Amino acid sequence: MSSFALHCPSRTPMGAPEAAAADKRQAGVMAITPEVTVGPPDGLGWRQTAINGNSAGKVRSSEELQRILRDAGLPSGHPIHWLGGDETVWPHNTVQRRLLGTIMCAGFLLPACLLLRIGWVDSGDALTFGGRLAGFTVFAAGLVVLVAALAAVDYWHKRERRYSGVTVLAGVVIVFLGSLSLLLLQIGERFNRWSALAVFFLVGSAVAGTGLIKSRAWKGLRNPGRIAVGAIVPTLLAGVNLAYTQIYVPYVTNPLIMSSAEFKEASLDRKSGAMYVTVHLHAKNEGQIPVYVLGSIYWIHGGPANALSEDRPQQYRLIFDGEFVTPAGRVLDPGEEITHDAVIEIQNPEKANYEAIRAQTELYVVRKDRMKLPANYEQSRVTAEELERKGIALDPRREPESTKYKNESQISNSSEILNITRGLQHITVWRVSKGEWSRIDVAISPPGNTITFDPKFPHYSPELIDRYGLTRVRGSAAETPFKELLEESRSTEKGASEEKPDK
Repeated sequence: MSSFALHCPSRTPMGAPEAAAADKRQAGVMAITPEVTVGPPDGLGWRQTAINGNSAGKVRSSEELQRILRDAGLPSGHPIHWLGGDETVWPHNTVQRRLLGTIMCAGFLLPACLLLRIGWVDSGDALTFGGRLAGFTVFAAGLVVLVAALAAVDYWHKRERRYSGVTVLAGVVIVFLGSLSLLLLQIGERFNRWSALAVFFLVGSAVAGTGLIKSRAWKGLRNPGRIAVGAIVPTLLAGVNLAYTQIYVPYVTNPLIMSSAEFKEASLDRKSGAMYVTVHLHAKNEGQIPVYVLGSIYWIHGGPANALSEDRPQQYRLIFDGEFVTPAGRVLDPGEEITHDAVIEIQNPEKANYEAIRAQTELYVVRKDRMKLPANYEQSRVTAEELERKGIALDPRREPESTKYKNESQISNSSEILNITRGLQHITVWRVSKGEWSRIDVAISPPGNTITFDPKFPHYSPELIDRYGLTRVRGSAAETPFKELLEESRSTEKGASEEKPDK
């Protein structure tokens, strides 16, 4: 023990004054040496730099970092605290970043222009209140996409705006929903250039949205979950209510058109021996939907009493037929009424083998809130004789047999979005005089399509006709005994002859 104590150096314990002085010296060294921290890279390759906890800016390369250190008066070998990667991690790629930002900006501009155009047209020209409100909504969506195009430049450059990322994300969502809506409206329609654009932007927005979600583009927002719930839930509730009251209910409401015929007075012409019968024809819109009257027809038939029917053609004979709603294509608003008195001539009534004569009407109407019929529809009428004089033969594949005349024109849909997805449509209305029951045939089709007629169902493409609310309105029939009319005409003629000498 004594030997060991002699050879070991003695250690004098440090007193309290000496320890305090050592701590001050160490604190002075730390105060003189600044602490430099470099954070992890963000989505654009920027790394936040801090000196003693104070931000010194963002850098994308070691050269930029050394420039910041020199400006702060620190040597190049100064110790650095690295977060999220050491001095070899610099993911910045200027060319790729700027190219992506340019593509996103350009990708927003075309959908924005399309949405603004659709919204501008529909907000003023849509045929329904719901359509105009949808137009304002689409226009607002177009403005958001236009702002997103500008935000894309900032988001893929310096990200100086806090909300640029969430604005870009909102624009991507609108483009995705708009493209999806276009494709859904294209179901059952012809594939066109708008369909190809919709597919392109649907895929592009899905890819861009995935990348934005991975990079957490909404990081600039405070409480993004609460904001999303607060914006989405009321919007969905208001949208459902609006869609039901302003779109669904009017869409499923059917037009209510009433039509009838009534026999009035009858008179006999002594010179010609013909009997003249006045028929009162009537049509009224009893519903809430305005309609276009594409064509009208009335028939006067003679035959056995209570046996006049289209199913038993051998028992009746056509006396006269004609049109009673003119001009063709006129609008019949709710509550509006059309009346027409037609005078029918019956030759040799004494020899006519009729028990009764019958009058009936028929109209073809289409909903005014689902299509727009141009003003030139009335002037588009052309008769078979006019075509024959011009040397134009009726194509049996496109025209029904025994056509007397036809009206045809292009039609536009109820909104601009439907015009884009469906394209132009063509409507043709024929008056066919064949047999004892003349008729009206209607076809709605894309221009240039060949129309094939079925005698049992002469309408082309029922799904196209249903979407425009085409309705065949068969009026109530009026039947009266022929002998009563003949006796009435004789009494009228006799009374006229008795009064004549007094005059």
